[in-house]
Amino acid sequence: MNDRLATTLPVAVLGAGPVGLAAAAHLAARGLTPLILEAGADVGANLETYRHVRLFSPWQYNVDRAARVLLEEAGWRMPAPEGLPTAGELVDGYLRPLAALPALAAHLKLGRRVLAITRAGFDKVKTRGREAAPFVIRVASAEGERDYLAGAVIDATGTWSHPNPLGANGLPAQGEKFLGARIAYGMPDVLGKDRARYAGKRVLVAGAGHSAAGSLLALAQLAEEAPGTQLVWAIRGLPGAKLFGGGEADGLPARGLLGMRLRALQQSGRLELRSSFRIRALAACGATLTVHGDAGVAPIEGIDAVIAATGARPDLALTRELRVRHDPWLESTDLLAPLIDPNEHSCGTVRPHGHRELAHPEPGYYAVGAKSYGRAPNFLMATGYEQVRSVVAALAGDLAAADDVQLELPETGVCSTRQAYDEVPAAGCCGGPAPLAAAGCCAADAEAKAEGKGGCGCPPAAAPAASCCA
Repeated sequence: MNDRLATTLPVAVLGAGPVGLAAAAHLAARGLTPLILEAGADVGANLETYRHVRLFSPWQYNVDRAARVLLEEAGWRMPAPEGLPTAGELVDGYLRPLAALPALAAHLKLGRRVLAITRAGFDKVKTRGREAAPFVIRVASAEGERDYLAGAVIDATGTWSHPNPLGANGLPAQGEKFLGARIAYGMPDVLGKDRARYAGKRVLVAGAGHSAAGSLLALAQLAEEAPGTQLVWAIRGLPGAKLFGGGEADGLPARGLLGMRLRALQQSGRLELRSSFRIRALAACGATLTVHGDAGVAPIEGIDAVIAATGARPDLALTRELRVRHDPWLESTDLLAPLIDPNEHSCGTVRPHGHRELAHPEPGYYAVGAKSYGRAPNFLMATGYEQVRSVVAALAGDLAAADDVQLELPETGVCSTRQAYDEVPAAGCCGGPAPLAAAGCCAADAEAKAEGKGGCGCPPAAAPAASCCA
C-alpha cells in the first residue's frame, strides 16, 4: 500500500461476514485502520439467511486466529473445538462479539451496500499517477449515496447473494423469472419458518452440492412428519462417487456423514432421483409446475415448489472501473484458478496461497474469501482466514510474513473414484461402515458413531452385529 495513503486513509473491508471481520481483526492487530462496509442490517447477514443449518466444519476451523486473540483479551472463551455450530450460533457466539469489540465497532458501518469501486480522479484507462490515488467506494444506504476514500480495498463480499440460475446453460431457465415466487434459492428453513411452504407438497431440489444434500435431508424429516411430502432430486450429471461425497474418508466427519445419509435416503426409495436432467424450462400447469429438460427427456411433473441449490457467483460489476484480471471460466482471481478448478480438482484442499495469488493488476485491491474462488464451489472458511492474514501482512509491508502462507485444511475425501462406504462389510452396520444397501437405520447408526455414541439399536457385544440393520 502507498505509504502516504497508509498513514492517512483506512483500508476498506467490504463485507462483515467471517472473512471480512477476520480481515478487520488482522488490520487492527497490525495498527492499520479498517473501514468495514456491510450491506446488511447486522454482521453475518448471509449466514443469517440459513442460521438453522448446522455447519460441517467444527469451531476449530471457523474462528480466525487474530480475531480469537482480540476476543480472548476481552474475556471471550472459545467453544469446544470439535463442536459443530449452526450458522446462527456462529453469528451469535462469534461474529457479533467480535464486531462489538472497540477495535472493530468504531469502524463498522452497517446498511451500506457497495455499488462500485474506482480510483479518485481516474477511470479505468488512465495510468500515470494511478497508484498514488486513493480508492473511491460508492455506497448506497437509507440516507442516500455517498463516497468513501480508502488506501486499499479487501473485497469480501462473497457470492451467496448472487445465486446461479436453474438453467443448465448458465442462463435462467425459460419461465424461471416469471415463476420466481415458487423458487427458493439457497437453503430455506424447511423445518422451521418455511415449513408450510413444503409440508405435504411435491418438492424439487436442483443441485449436487452440500446445500442440496442438506435441504433433501430436511425434507426427508418433514416427510416423516407431514404425510404427502414428496422429494424429487434433479442433477445434471450421472450419479457416481462424487455425488455422495467422501463418506468415512472425509476429514470433516459431519460433511462425510451428510453424503452417507443422503445415499441411504436415495436407496430407501423415499427420494426420486432424476440424473442427467438439465433444466431448460419451467411451465405452470394449473396449480403445479412442469419442469422440462433436454429434448427427448421426460419432464418432471406435478411440482409444487422448487429449491435451487445450484451454487452462486461473484458480483463482478463492483470492480468495472478497476484493473482486475479474472480467470475466463471460473471468474476467480486469475492466479488462483489452477489451484481450485473443479474440472480438475474434486476436493476442497488447495495448495497454500496468499497475497501474490490474490493480487490484481490494480495495486491495493484484493478479492478474498468465496469471491476469490469465483464460481468454484470448494471454498472453506479457514482458507479465507489465511488469505486475509497474508493480504494484511502485505499491506503492512511485512512481506516475509505475507509470503509465509500455511494452509492446513481437512481432506474432503472425494478425490478418489471409489468411496470407502462402497465396500460392503461382512457384518451389518453396527460397529462398521453403513452397507451399500442400508437405509435409515444405518444412516442413524453412522450419525450416532460420529458423535461418539454406540450407534442405533446396536446389540450387546455378544449378540450378532448383523441384527442392527436387518
